[in-house]
Amino acid sequence: MDKQQLSKDILKLVGGEENIDQVTHCMTRLRFNLNDNGKADKATLKNTPGVMGVMENGGQFQVIIGNDVPVVYNALVGNMSKSPDAKPAAAATGGKKKNSLSAVFDFISGVFTPILPAITGAGMIKGIVALLLTFGWIDATSSTYIILSAIGDGAFYFLPIILGISTARKLGSNMYIGAAIGASVMHPTITALLAPGENVSFIGLPVVAATYASSVIPILIAVWLASYVEKAIDKVTHASLKLIVVPTVTLLIIVPVMMIAVGPLGVIIGNGLTDGINWLFNNAGLFAGLLVGGAFSLLIITGMHYALVPIMIGSIATLGYDYLIPLMMVANFAQAGSALGVSLKSKNKQIKSLSASTGVTALMGITEPAMYGVNMRFKKPFVAALIGAAISGAFISFFQTKAYVMGGLAGLSGIPMIIGPTFVYALIGIVIAVVASAILTYILGFEDVPEAVPAATTTASAEPVTPVAADVNSSASAVSAVEEEKAQDQEVFSPMTGEVKPLSEVPDPAFSEEIMGKGFAIQPTEGRVVSPINGTVFSLSKSGHAIGLVSDNGAEMLIHIGIDTVKLKGQFFSPKVQAGAKVAVGDVLMEFDREEIEKAGYTTITPVIITNMHQYESIVSAGRTVIKEQELLYTAKA
Repeated sequence: MDKQQLSKDILKLVGGEENIDQVTHCMTRLRFNLNDNGKADKATLKNTPGVMGVMENGGQFQVIIGNDVPVVYNALVGNMSKSPDAKPAAAATGGKKKNSLSAVFDFISGVFTPILPAITGAGMIKGIVALLLTFGWIDATSSTYIILSAIGDGAFYFLPIILGISTARKLGSNMYIGAAIGASVMHPTITALLAPGENVSFIGLPVVAATYASSVIPILIAVWLASYVEKAIDKVTHASLKLIVVPTVTLLIIVPVMMIAVGPLGVIIGNGLTDGINWLFNNAGLFAGLLVGGAFSLLIITGMHYALVPIMIGSIATLGYDYLIPLMMVANFAQAGSALGVSLKSKNKQIKSLSASTGVTALMGITEPAMYGVNMRFKKPFVAALIGAAISGAFISFFQTKAYVMGGLAGLSGIPMIIGPTFVYALIGIVIAVVASAILTYILGFEDVPEAVPAATTTASAEPVTPVAADVNSSASAVSAVEEEKAQDQEVFSPMTGEVKPLSEVPDPAFSEEIMGKGFAIQPTEGRVVSPINGTVFSLSKSGHAIGLVSDNGAEMLIHIGIDTVKLKGQFFSPKVQAGAKVAVGDVLMEFDREEIEKAGYTTITPVIITNMHQYESIVSAGRTVIKEQELLYTAKA
């Protein structure tokens, strides 16, 4: 099927680009907000090759594509002259407001997550330059050193511009106005004008000297204020003048306000946070490290660690070092140690292999598979990791261990961050974190999975299993490896605890009419999803509501948590795996707040379906009406 041609056909049949207000996609369908649904040729769309179905729901015009929807969406966007991204809407949270603390964490996370690649890349280069300089492999006066230093420093020096773009994007305002605000205070003439000791005023109001290079708080506050000013000016300005008036007035108001009030206030807040952290570690180092090191993994689970990112950046920018980054590193290494401890202790070959591989991944700084797939699954290893991180945190904080650049993952790849006078203590702390957590895991023990259990949960077929490589963007390549081989019976175990329902009871024709595939639905009584098969996660929706899997036998599956829950935009969903992860029956894939989702007005009934049913003859139910995790749900008969 030609995806490019399909996208052109869809664009034409929904009434053309001029009829599209917004368009996005979930795991299986294109979701249009059309100016006039009546202009869409629904009948022709339904009969278009590549389109599984068409439906209207909640004001959205939905075109069901299946697992190839990301490819079709990208082709569709490429054929449009304007950005189709969905605008921020109050309905995104189902009308339910977040509490203030959650809103702050969501804001900080949304601002800093997109810019982490730039900061990470620049930070790694700074670390490499420091390494080259330390070993005398480069001269500090050479042009090579100067150029490399500029590459490493650029993202940090011009951080207000980068943050201006990201903050505006998060707030739904004009990103380029955000960039212009940051660029204004970074202009060389302003930098020189605000040099300490100079008396500066603007229309008679005093401008306090402040250094904006590498700053964080001032631009966050300024762009937040700008978002309100921009919207207010936009409301009272005639459409023909918006392009000129809105950005002009916004800049004229916000940049002076930033220089007169916001900038100095932001600098005071930023310096206060930095000074407070430094005071804590300078005066109560051992206890501070014990507390923060032991709690860091908990902060990561709740997302609260994002609140520390501005402090880390501010510390390195103003002081040249940071105490928190080494603690984050030892917390990650402790998770690796516990996973490796599970590998040493477990008698189950599958668990030994899983924990060893996720432990190695955690050593590289990617801790989610080890943390969620092993340590939290067996509980005591997670406790051991917290204790190991606390012990290591106390050690490195006692010796005032620091990070000198920010960049790279908080694992072995992030070693350049800690190269400096306290490097040896940092390395010892890492060893303590890994070894202490592994030993504690071995001593505390855990409820191991008997070898017979995973053996029983594999497919009943005696034929050899063909591994399938995962494709995080599309299932097509994942299935192609087994497409030509004879399909095998596939046992599907329950991914959640709840009541088994026929697909006909799902309030969505894409599922109730078995357009997407066949299987059963579950009305969950708990907010957790585990893997129903042994295989690979080939896709995970950005909003977290849908998970695509391909089994080791080639069965392609979709677990769709709730109906229309894509509109929650990730709220109340907490993914525990990433696309590409290998999983076994019972591995935790997702946690979700069932009660909050239902309070927001969405059903949580969850279809669990086989989407490549052309390889199977029928679905045979296990006969359960009430089911628990990992109990047999149904078998796809080849």
